[in-house]
Amino acid sequence: MPFFADKIIFPGRRSYRDDSQILKIQTPDGLLLSAIYLPKPDSDFTILYCHGNGEDLGDLRPILQMYPLNGFSILAYDYRGYGTSQGTISEASAYRDVETIYGYLRSELNTPPDRILVLGRSVGGGSAAHLASRREVAGLIFESAFVSAFRVLTRIPLLPGDKFKNIDKLKTIHCPILVMHGTRDWLVPCWHGRKLFQTAREPKLCLWVEGAGHNDLLFVADRAYWEKLGEFTRLIQKNQPLH
Repeated sequence: MPFFADKIIFPGRRSYRDDSQILKIQTPDGLLLSAIYLPKPDSDFTILYCHGNGEDLGDLRPILQMYPLNGFSILAYDYRGYGTSQGTISEASAYRDVETIYGYLRSELNTPPDRILVLGRSVGGGSAAHLASRREVAGLIFESAFVSAFRVLTRIPLLPGDKFKNIDKLKTIHCPILVMHGTRDWLVPCWHGRKLFQTAREPKLCLWVEGAGHNDLLFVADRAYWEKLGEFTRLIQKNQPLH
């Protein structure tokens, strides 16, 4: 199974063609990743959005547009082999690419690290956790994320070869963490979110969305989703040193 894990975890998806809204961000190995940046000029925070494995920017545009309406700038990107991004995705390249997108956010969009929230939805939690463990960010958000990829199939840790071991990365993550999960998530059961929350350091917040599955958490939660994000940003600001 480890030999085929990357193909299982990242089946690929292409639902759109490039248009004027699609940015092209070059990786250190010369590939172009597609991204969308939706600014909210008066926002305090920018979300770096790492999406799930069965979607791309074309699917997500209506959802991404909701973030500026609720006070956040957002930069979302497609993994290699998704949408119009070049290349082939793997766990290793997923980690390199989220750092590339972070670098673009810092250098090209001039976003200070204490104003960056990295959000990982589902498998995107792996990239988000990696970034928060390696780079300075204001906060980490897990949305419908797993403790590790293979433990979606079994509660028993599988070694060797497990992928995206988010639970282990929490040991080296010191920024505030928000965990959100649906109680009726059939794909990544809610115990994953609860275990991540239990393991995370303080300060931390959680949102357990009653009746939400894997792909409808934001819509089932409705206003509670945005209220929790607002509470999270206030928690971050409370814990940030004064400049």
